[in-house]
Amino acid sequence: MTLSPSHPLMDGRTANSPLITAYRGGKPSRRPVWFMRQAGRSLPEYRELRTGTTMLESCLKPAMAAEITLQPVRRHDVDAAIFFSDIVIPLKLAGVGVDIVPGVGPVLDHPIRTAADIAALPELTDAALDPIREAVALTVAELGSTPLIGFAGAPFTVAAYMVEGRPSRDHLGPRTMMHAQPELWAGLMEWAADASGKFLRAQIEAGASAGQLFDSWAGSLGLADYTEHVAPASSRALDHVRDLGVPLIHFGTGTSELLGAMHAVGVDVMGVDYRLPLDEANRRLGGTVPLQGNIDPALLSAPWEVLEQHVRDVLAAGAAAPSHVVNLGHGVPPETDPAVLTRLVELVHSIQP
Repeated sequence: MTLSPSHPLMDGRTANSPLITAYRGGKPSRRPVWFMRQAGRSLPEYRELRTGTTMLESCLKPAMAAEITLQPVRRHDVDAAIFFSDIVIPLKLAGVGVDIVPGVGPVLDHPIRTAADIAALPELTDAALDPIREAVALTVAELGSTPLIGFAGAPFTVAAYMVEGRPSRDHLGPRTMMHAQPELWAGLMEWAADASGKFLRAQIEAGASAGQLFDSWAGSLGLADYTEHVAPASSRALDHVRDLGVPLIHFGTGTSELLGAMHAVGVDVMGVDYRLPLDEANRRLGGTVPLQGNIDPALLSAPWEVLEQHVRDVLAAGAAAPSHVVNLGHGVPPETDPAVLTRLVELVHSIQP
């Protein structure tokens, strides 16, 4: 299947944008920059809009999700919008009991730990994704030539929440299950892969020009466990969208030792967290993969001259790769001064690619 002729990648709106050009390994007209978690917590206009609305409600109100997605593009002049949602939205839309508890994170009504639990998981239907399609369509109609990036949680991170029932520091539950009950684990990972894959496909078909798979917790794994018990499901999730032909990005935190295996699931671009210099990431990936990253979010609150030098160092290291999309090495901290992000974007754009 191909994208609709009216899709932004097909009708000329975003195909030659700096972001898509860099994602495809070309030389953009300016250095593309966007920030993970740019849509949300650090913006006062976001907090005002969200007043009285829960996180999941805000994700599932198409007009609100679209407005939140657009806010940082208007404010910062970033080169991409990232769709405002959450990795547990596919669970919610499928009918799994889950909520995002303030100060805690995703919490399931009933953790998934037995064969009966997995057998009882509902299928995510195509119709259930209609609010996502509507939100994306509203967003893309306002973005013009700025691409929208769709996203989904990678199966391991989704499954880790499902097994633990809430956020965890060490992810012992899923790490135990993959060895103690490998068939159970494989079944859960297949469900999570299909849910995330369908979620990502709905966004791309509705107008997203790229797709990013987030594996927030993969850094808790060794390479052997990742390769055997996780990578096949990540590849399965991406199988849902490969035929659409959009650039695909993979990002995880604490995953410096997994970069090659994460790239091998079949993506075009690798996101790199703040722990590994981009020139070293480029070396580990053989010098053939466009990179995204990796400004340390901690430095957003440092004196400007410290942050500026760090940004220049990141750009210099990124120059080793075939192409480089500037980003953070994780998400925007909620206490970040939005004016710093705006100034950072101006700095990046002022430096010739």
